[in-house]
Amino acid sequence: MAEAVSDESWLRAMLDVEAALAAAEAGAGVIPADAAAAIAVACAEVRIDLARLGEDAAASATPVVPLARALTAAVPGAAANYVHWGATSQDVIDTAMMLVSRRALGVLLAELGGLAAACAGLADRHRATLMPGRTLMQQALPITFGLKAAGWLVAVLEAGDLARAARARLAVQLGGASGTLASLGDRGLDVLTGLAAELDLAEPVLPWHVARGRIVELALALAAAGGAAAKIALDVLLLTQTEVAEVAEGAPGGSSAMPQKRNPVGAIEADACFRGLQAQVAVLVASQRVEHERAAGAWQAEWPALTEAFRLAGGACGRARAVVEGLRVDPDRMRANLDVSGGLMLAEHVSMVLAAKVGRSAAQRAVRAAAGRVADGGRRFRDELLAEPEVAAHLTPAEVDAALDPAGYLGSAPRLVERALAAYRERTRSAST
Repeated sequence: MAEAVSDESWLRAMLDVEAALAAAEAGAGVIPADAAAAIAVACAEVRIDLARLGEDAAASATPVVPLARALTAAVPGAAANYVHWGATSQDVIDTAMMLVSRRALGVLLAELGGLAAACAGLADRHRATLMPGRTLMQQALPITFGLKAAGWLVAVLEAGDLARAARARLAVQLGGASGTLASLGDRGLDVLTGLAAELDLAEPVLPWHVARGRIVELALALAAAGGAAAKIALDVLLLTQTEVAEVAEGAPGGSSAMPQKRNPVGAIEADACFRGLQAQVAVLVASQRVEHERAAGAWQAEWPALTEAFRLAGGACGRARAVVEGLRVDPDRMRANLDVSGGLMLAEHVSMVLAAKVGRSAAQRAVRAAAGRVADGGRRFRDELLAEPEVAAHLTPAEVDAALDPAGYLGSAPRLVERALAAYRERTRSAST
């Protein structure tokens, strides 16, 4: 990802835009064909000092001004007069942004694909691996680790859908100084069509100099990708705590001070990437508020923010992928943690079974009374249930045991896992056709 959004990639994209613009203008009869050819050669061969370009850009708040100057100097003869013909700096920057984004989205989608495959593998292997479900940081009802991984999987798949939708909306930018294409006479729309074809980007209905919806769509797609990775990372962080110990990273990190530490560094790095990503997304979303026909600051803020957003989203997904691919799952520990509450996790199930015989209100009173005694330091939940007259009168010990079996209260979990895996297989088939 770092290469895809590097300064060199941005420079190459801007030069590609200048070459494509000349070709489109030649195709529309706006500039001579031999001039377009000379510009294309110069764009391919010119050597630009990036450091110097950055320094010179400060004078005009855009790198396109010094770039066009350097490119003009590199084009021989009269053809030099047609460099950057009829365009404005934002046309070049925005279209280059689309080219950089297309390449970066390809990298991101590859990472998401690998992450999805790893999650699907976990979901499939652990369909029946019982573990505590947790809500508000407390044990709730039993689930399977396969269901948890299936949740990760679906979030990753949906993030990929958003990334592909954003990629489909990448469009050329061409409006000229104030969005009217006046500098291209009556051929402006022809040049716009040609430019879109040259770069294989969408042709917008209007120039989008101050309509930044496409950038917001990119930002939100990156946020969804990074967020899906961060959700996985946070779950792993919580499950690797010493007191929980239900999973472990395959390649944990050490400590400079404590020899015993096996830190979940991959999950930590994925989470850190997402924290940074949130700030960049905020910049990109806020950049929709612009002045008249050209933003004074908001547009300029997008370039580094989008670059960093791609880098951080890619980093989050890459780290999460490595974590999931190497994750060590401890089914025995998960099963043991189900018993920490002494069976209280299944209170709802017992209540539902009893309610079928005595009604909901009576059942809840009886089960609540038994659970209260457990919480106050009484016996195990099973014993307290059987000591409750309403329970003992209507449920046998075997029926209580069945109601307290976590495997018997998974609801639709197995089918939900299969639905997630079916969605994954369908996406995989669609991507290969």
